[in-house]
Amino acid sequence: VEYCTLVERQRATVCFIVPPIVLGLAMSPEVEKHDFSSVRFFFSGAAPLAPDPARRMMQRIGKPIIQGYGLTETSPVTHANPFDAPVLESIGPVVPGTEDKIVDLETGTKTLPNGEVGEICVRGPQVMKGYWKKPQDTADVIRDGWFHTGDVGRRDDKGYVFIVDRKKEFIKYKGFGVGPAEVEAVLCEHPAVADAGVIGKPNDEAGEIPKAFVQLRPNTQATAEELIAFVKERIADYKRVREIEFIDKVPRTASGKILRRELAERERANDGARGERSS
Repeated sequence: VEYCTLVERQRATVCFIVPPIVLGLAMSPEVEKHDFSSVRFFFSGAAPLAPDPARRMMQRIGKPIIQGYGLTETSPVTHANPFDAPVLESIGPVVPGTEDKIVDLETGTKTLPNGEVGEICVRGPQVMKGYWKKPQDTADVIRDGWFHTGDVGRRDDKGYVFIVDRKKEFIKYKGFGVGPAEVEAVLCEHPAVADAGVIGKPNDEAGEIPKAFVQLRPNTQATAEELIAFVKERIADYKRVREIEFIDKVPRTASGKILRRELAERERANDGARGERSS
């Protein structure tokens, strides 16, 4: 409510937002009570933007959402969608004066062709020289002049980059890499799902299995079996979610990043409780 009021009162023209704001604007009944006619576009960053709530928000407000990307170490922008040709699911091509490449996840030395998934690397005048008094940390991320972002993605033939997930958050299922954000985006396409967070749950046979924590929309219902089947129809078999737990709210930072550590702690507590009941 306060955000809508401020945009209307200040006659904002460009609004910088994070995914939780997008979700709120997509769902809140307050949106129709406020005037967004001054806004030219919304610029989203800081965390992956799920396409489904973004589309719902744009339909309600009638203004485009532009995605961009960057890090503190890159001062901060490296990629942004052009205003005249935005692609909702993409962070866009590199900004002027910046270069990017996608490298393999195993060695980080092999440059991959367009369409293949790997780690996103950038170089340009906005990239930091290094971490203060931390030469080893600097050497870990800056190699041969390229900054290794730790984010996994792919680039299309037009130069648009699509984020898949954080390298360290990849779920290792039977040797395959599963990006949680991709599974979350599919879950959020279900009409009953308000939000979702996916983690890797330890499994003796597979190493890890994708488990989803799901927040349902008010006054809706869905079963775990229904959602598992929904995802299975829309994603590669090795990526499909194997378990679902319903929770009141998916934990996120103020900027919209999912607090997977809290979900992992919740899962460990669940395992501990199951162990106590069986002993």
